Amino acid sequence: MSNWYNLEAEAVVEQLRTNATTGLTQAEAQRRLVEVGPNELIDRGVKSPWHILLDQVRDLMVVILIISAIVSAFLGEYTDALVILLIVILNTLLGFSQEYRAEQAIAALKKLAVPNVRVLREGRAQEISARDLVPGDIVVLEAGNLVPADGRVLQSANLRAEEAALTGESHPVDKKTGVIRREHISLGDRANMVFMGTVITFGRAQAVVTETGMATELGNVAELIQTVEREPTPLQRRLDRLGKTLAWISVGIIAVVVLLGLLRGEDLRVLFLTGISMAVAAVPEGLPAVVTITLALGSQRMLRRQSLVRKLPAVETLGSVTVICSDKTGTLTENRMTVTVLDVANEELQVDTLLEDGRPILHAELDPRLPPPRRTLGLMVKAMTLCNDAVLAADPENSVQRIIGDPTEGALVIAAAQLGVQKGELEAKWQRVAEAPFTSERKRMTTVHRTVPLTEGGAAPWGDVPYVAFSKGAVDSLLEICDAIWVGDRVVSLSEEHMRARIVEANARKAQQGQRVLGVSYRPVEELPDGAEGVLALETGQIFLGVIGMLDPPRPEVKEAVRKAKNAGIRPVMITGDHPLTAHHIAHELGITDNAHFLTGPDLTHMSLSELEERVGDVNVYARVSPEHKLGIVQALQDKGHIVAMTGDGVNDAPALKKADIGVAMGITGTDVSKEAADMILLDDNFATIVAAIEEGRVIFDNIRKFIKYTLSSNTGELLVMLLAPFLGMPLPLLPLQILWINLVTDGLPGLALAVEPAERGIMRRSPFHPQESIFSRGMGRQIIWVGVLMGLVSLAVGYFYWWPDKPAEGVWQTMVFTTLTLSQMGNALAIRSNIDSIFTIGLRSNKAAIASVVLTFALQMMVIYVGFFQRIFRTVPLSLRDLLLALVLSTVVFWAVEIEKWWMRRQRA
Repeated sequence: MSNWYNLEAEAVVEQLRTNATTGLTQAEAQRRLVEVGPNELIDRGVKSPWHILLDQVRDLMVVILIISAIVSAFLGEYTDALVILLIVILNTLLGFSQEYRAEQAIAALKKLAVPNVRVLREGRAQEISARDLVPGDIVVLEAGNLVPADGRVLQSANLRAEEAALTGESHPVDKKTGVIRREHISLGDRANMVFMGTVITFGRAQAVVTETGMATELGNVAELIQTVEREPTPLQRRLDRLGKTLAWISVGIIAVVVLLGLLRGEDLRVLFLTGISMAVAAVPEGLPAVVTITLALGSQRMLRRQSLVRKLPAVETLGSVTVICSDKTGTLTENRMTVTVLDVANEELQVDTLLEDGRPILHAELDPRLPPPRRTLGLMVKAMTLCNDAVLAADPENSVQRIIGDPTEGALVIAAAQLGVQKGELEAKWQRVAEAPFTSERKRMTTVHRTVPLTEGGAAPWGDVPYVAFSKGAVDSLLEICDAIWVGDRVVSLSEEHMRARIVEANARKAQQGQRVLGVSYRPVEELPDGAEGVLALETGQIFLGVIGMLDPPRPEVKEAVRKAKNAGIRPVMITGDHPLTAHHIAHELGITDNAHFLTGPDLTHMSLSELEERVGDVNVYARVSPEHKLGIVQALQDKGHIVAMTGDGVNDAPALKKADIGVAMGITGTDVSKEAADMILLDDNFATIVAAIEEGRVIFDNIRKFIKYTLSSNTGELLVMLLAPFLGMPLPLLPLQILWINLVTDGLPGLALAVEPAERGIMRRSPFHPQESIFSRGMGRQIIWVGVLMGLVSLAVGYFYWWPDKPAEGVWQTMVFTTLTLSQMGNALAIRSNIDSIFTIGLRSNKAAIASVVLTFALQMMVIYVGFFQRIFRTVPLSLRDLLLALVLSTVVFWAVEIEKWWMRRQRA
């Protein structure tokens, strides 16, 4: 059962057939171990390495490449065959490495197992291996322990557990023993339970083990990770569709060329080789290499922007993201509690304003010249500094001070230091002589200090008594022990002037604003109390000082990043384990949501997937969620056609990270489990870095599309020349080796140069590509066709002009077709560097690799034309200067046509 929190501790012990005092007997524990199995996580359904490798080779583009390599070898082009096979091997190994590492997420989960644990067996405390724990065991937990299994708390002495990795809750959770009557509550609200893999940060306790191994909440996460099917990336889906299309085109080309040649009486062997060569020309065999190199170069650029890519396809997927599901703590916020407001004497004092004043307040609280709120402020800062166990310590590595102790208390100490009150100096004067530590039942702590004679005029609020007690805790808890309030120069009863109502209202208002609220109070003490019990007796008749509002502030750069994401057509969504009001306030402040809609874990529990799909369109905030809820949200968004990026840092995030189209783990706060399940790791845990990575992903996808547009338009030109020439009565204008040469030199260097093209203007002011959107969308298919047709017609016209019987020139006509077609592709490569801007606007030198590749390709083509050895291989003849200049001039037709089209598009947009 999972509702142990609904039962009294005695009922839990009874149902588990154990004894809270003596624990299980050795024999019973051994019997249960045989029955339920060891307390460890189990690998289920993990792919074998051979299965992963076979999946890589089955890819259609890989099959086409292998066929291309075989054909190239058959034609005697052993170098081409070797290069293509190397590309196949590289891609196969890369894909294998990525998928194999993804399967290691479960191994990281298993590392969370605790090697040894203290347990009661047969009335004796003994240390055993955590693997041997069984339901019904009584375990002893202390600060610093990892919780070895799920359990119900039986006894607790101020127990606190850090559960962020499992629940997403940013603060340690106070544990209690009492029953919780509510049904279907989230893990973060099950305060009488402890969970496997979490950490005890404070106190000690005894708990009875309720679940072990895969039956635990951590085991449930492991099960989810292993059952999640990873979807192919948008690029993988698009390339798969492209490969199938080109495969059918290749078959059709071979059939048409062979049929037309037979009708003309051409040699069957030559026809077959030419048909195969054209089929190879139709398939952009350089595409996988260019895609791999483009993704690799992009991942290097992203690393410089604090994004570490673990799986290369994720780089491109970022460019298609339509929804970013982000955790709150540490990603949208600084993960650093900060005091924002001090509410004293019914007046709110903003800490930022106080810091601007620069007024030292350590000795100014009793200065009669100050207004009452400022005099109360000094007392309040003194109280929250002294009634505090956190300290500031110097960090020699960073030359800054760091907090040692509870983050909330640390925030108070930092705020006091900023306002001129140093905790160390204050404690040296106001010596602590007694204390009653915080408990979850009281929700407050109290410390007693020896008073110090004042150095300034005025009477102390506590008079001439030798001691003063300061209390700090939840506002409602302090109001239970206070009957008056200090208003700057006098004590006023809480019943007067609606004082109590004002404090309650201030507390509620700050909670609504997403702040964590504490109160402070004091009481004069005549005699030194006797131990903690004596201090507890002082928790009555106290005088309220004020309310402290704290917030984990949003990162300053996130608001702009959210705005930028929205402009790019990307919807940010907050998914957190934190309190709904806090989550909604932060989301509203950052611009993530502009409505009052949010859903909580209990809401999601009662919703079906179809019902959730109806709501995901207008809900941008989810709070108090479990791993299943996160998985359901991602699934619902994907079912609605979104490409989802999911961020997370805890074990509880791992299933959703793996399910999302791109999982983004936190590099600083992230667990090993979340990092292994993710595609990308943020080295700075910053939401703004995700948006920067998305921009880089769009650049990469743009460049891949440019290469596809370039290579397919060029290949279309080649095919058109070969298909139309016979209808004009011409022999085959290009030999098989010439076709392969064109593909080799034009698809190679210029194609790779497009991989490093800088970002286009306005790349983050356009909508992302829809997952089902064809790779030929947004006019690319049309441009491929018209550019290819123009290129083919220009090259064929040149050849026809030189071949015409009235102007015979043996061999020259084929060399002119060969050269014009090759050089036309260079003009095409330069013109399509930008989809909208002129190359003269972006600058020729903005991509020096593109210029170098065009110059080198031109030099190689000249070598084929004018060097005797290559003339014999490719059957070319040297061109006269007039012929070469004519080929050069005509090869620029495509360049100018593309530039004119872009000019017209800019004019239409304007």
